[in-house]
Amino acid sequence: MSEECIFCRIAKGEIPAEKIYESDNVVAFNDINPIAPTHVLIVPKEHITSLNQMKDDKSSLAGEMIMIAREVAKKTGVAEGGYRTIINTNRSAGQEIFHLHMHVIGGRPLEKMG
Repeated sequence: MSEECIFCRIAKGEIPAEKIYESDNVVAFNDINPIAPTHVLIVPKEHITSLNQMKDDKSSLAGEMIMIAREVAKKTGVAEGGYRTIINTNRSAGQEIFHLHMHVIGGRPLEKMG
């Protein structure tokens, strides 16, 4: 964990967050600046800067994050209507916090991408 990383500090419980889910490896909590009625961040407790830095031996962590996204969608009531999962990687893609995280967004119609 990184001492100055806000997501590491949330994962350690040093900064309060409205947690939706927590396991030994991952924490999911409501985004403080939501862009939709449901906007949850799924964050590994281990500090990984971005998807580019995720090592091959972390495939189970990547799978866990995806499965947690499904559970978060069910728990927040957006699974049936639909939701989007996003991992922004580096500045040009919109990554603002340099700790790997997945957004789960739903609760309203979302614009088509591409």
